[in-house]
Amino acid sequence: MKPSETVELPQIDDYRSLFLNDTPLLDVRAPVEFNQGAFPFAENFPLMNDQERTDVGICYKQHGQDEAIKLGHKLVQGEVKSERVNHWQNFFTQYPHGILYCFRGGMRSKISQQWIYEHTGIVYPRVKGGYKAMRRFLIDELEASTQQIKPIILSGRTGSGKTIFLKKIKQQIDLEGLFHHRGSVFGKHVTPQPTQIDIENKLSIEMLKHLYQGQNHIVLEDESGNIGSRQIPENLFEKMKRSPVVQLDVGIEERINITFQEYIIEDLAEHQAYYGEEQGFEAWAEQLHAAIDRIQRRLGGVRHKELKALLTRAIQQHRSGNTEVHKDWINLLLTDYYDPMYDYQLSKKQDRLVFKGNNAEVLDYLVSEYQVS
Repeated sequence: MKPSETVELPQIDDYRSLFLNDTPLLDVRAPVEFNQGAFPFAENFPLMNDQERTDVGICYKQHGQDEAIKLGHKLVQGEVKSERVNHWQNFFTQYPHGILYCFRGGMRSKISQQWIYEHTGIVYPRVKGGYKAMRRFLIDELEASTQQIKPIILSGRTGSGKTIFLKKIKQQIDLEGLFHHRGSVFGKHVTPQPTQIDIENKLSIEMLKHLYQGQNHIVLEDESGNIGSRQIPENLFEKMKRSPVVQLDVGIEERINITFQEYIIEDLAEHQAYYGEEQGFEAWAEQLHAAIDRIQRRLGGVRHKELKALLTRAIQQHRSGNTEVHKDWINLLLTDYYDPMYDYQLSKKQDRLVFKGNNAEVLDYLVSEYQVS
């Protein structure tokens, strides 16, 4: 089917505006493509499912475009076609200012536009160049933004509440939030991390928005090159390693309480919400044991055995309602494992350390010195 010659099917190529305005995006690619990489505010209602896409692709290679289009129409017709058009109609009824795209802005998005118009009378725009052009734009912008921003690195011992602190200010990017990982051996969430492509897309958009608002100074939490199994883009990480460091200084009792809240209260609730109460408890306890086992070599045999025993006792007593006992192994973990590592890492950053203080003092410093809001 060819687009109607009497109806103009509009294309939009102002990618910057699309991302700055959080434009709702209707992704008509196959699910396998969407899962490999997509954008925030995008929903996947495909023109063809994965198998149909594969069959049409094979036909295209063997018999050419015309035969592939015929096959596509044969596979997607009748009730199947109506169902997919209804999905699209529901989307743009909810988001009348949205826009649709396929991979290259070609046949699939054109056909989708045409079917939408034929069934609803609505002329819905598509992205010129499709996903590929938008992805290229964000890659280029990520590189340009990295050169323009002036990062301030928020450091602090494990449990200092750095992520909590970041939420108090606007000029920040929560890398652990974007990466869906708390950044430590205990930091895995129940659901998997986004793809590397998804993370880069979101990161590029966040930086784009900060710069658009004239915010060059951006506070980032002190991280290693990898967060979980995903990587901070190399150029950004290299810039972070040259940026000024401010240290959040928090006492051990507060750190224990913050770690307890994250690893015990919140993480258990997350597991139980996902798996159910009993299975969630077992999965959560297993994850804690596995995390301690992964650091066995660094702990040494004696400390590992002691930490495991404290954890096992805490989990047993947790079932009886005594959660406070977790703070015993958390205390040992922080003081005997994380603190020595932090002291070593901080010793290599002393030339970049520009300020040290508690929550209020660090916030005042960032506001006065860098006009962070």
